[in-house]
Amino acid sequence: MIDLFKRIRWIAAGALFCASLQAGAATLVLGGKNFTEQYVLTEITSQYLRAKGYTIDARTGLGSTLLRSAQENGQVDITWEYTGTAAIVYNKITEKLDPKTMYERVKALDAKRGLVWLDCSPLNNTYALGLPQQVAQQTGIRTISQLAAKMAAEPKKKHVFAMDAEFANRPDGLKPLEAAYGMQFSREETRQMDPGLVYTALHNNQVPIGLIYTTDGRVKGFNIVPLEDDRHYFPAYNATPVVRKATLDQNPQLAPQLNALSDALNNDTMLEMNKQVDVDGRPVREVAAEFLRTHKLP
Repeated sequence: MIDLFKRIRWIAAGALFCASLQAGAATLVLGGKNFTEQYVLTEITSQYLRAKGYTIDARTGLGSTLLRSAQENGQVDITWEYTGTAAIVYNKITEKLDPKTMYERVKALDAKRGLVWLDCSPLNNTYALGLPQQVAQQTGIRTISQLAAKMAAEPKKKHVFAMDAEFANRPDGLKPLEAAYGMQFSREETRQMDPGLVYTALHNNQVPIGLIYTTDGRVKGFNIVPLEDDRHYFPAYNATPVVRKATLDQNPQLAPQLNALSDALNNDTMLEMNKQVDVDGRPVREVAAEFLRTHKLP
C-alpha cells in the first residue's frame, strides 16, 4: 500500500514537472503592424528572444486596430505600440499631454485590461514638417516657428505644403497646427497625396514643405530636413513593448529583457535601419541581425 502511494506521488510529481516544462516552452505570439519600422522592430525582437530560448510565433503586417483587438483578446502576447496611438486612437484622449504624462496615462488605462506597458524607448516616431535639404540650407530654417515667420514675411509667395488627406481633414491635423504656429496655408497651397509620395515630392523639389514621420528611412535617404516642433504641437509617439500580464507572469525574465531592448533604440538608430530597408533595399532580417550584433543586450 505504501509503495502504491509512493507511485501515485511520483506520477503526480512527474506530471506536474512535465506541465511546468510545457508552460515554460509555450509559444509567445509577437504581433507587428504593417509598415517598415514595425517589420524591423518585430524581427529584432523575434531574433533576440529566440536567442534567449523562447519559442516565437511572429505575425506581422497587421493594422493597428486589428492588432490591438488581438492583444486584448489574448491572441497576441507582445507588441511594439506607440504612446500617441494608444492615447489618441485607442483611448480617445483629446487633451494635450507631455510625453511622460501620456505614457503614464496609457500605462494606467491598459493595466485595467491586463496589458503591461514596459519601459518606453527614446524612439519617437512622431509627425514633423520636412524641407528639402537645399531649401533648408538656403533659408536657414530649422524650426516650425521660423517657417511661420518666413511665410508671414512673404505674404505674396506660395508656400506649398504636401500632406496626406487624413492630416488635412482631421480635427487634430492641419487647422490646429496653423493655429498653434500662427500660420495659414491657402487652399491652393495645400497638396493632398499618398503619404509615400510626399517624400518623393520633397526629394524632387516639387514641393518646399511636406508632412513626414521623424524616423521614416526616406528622411535620411532623400536628404529631407525635419523641422523642430518648438511649440510641441505634435504628440509623442514613443515606441514601447506592451505585453499581456499573464505572459509576463509566466516568463519572469521577459520584462527586463524587453526593457533592455527598448533602451537600445533611438531615433538615429531607427532612422538608419529604416533607410537600409526602404532606400538601400536590404532585407529586414539582415538589418535586424546587424543591430543585435552591434548592441550588447543581456
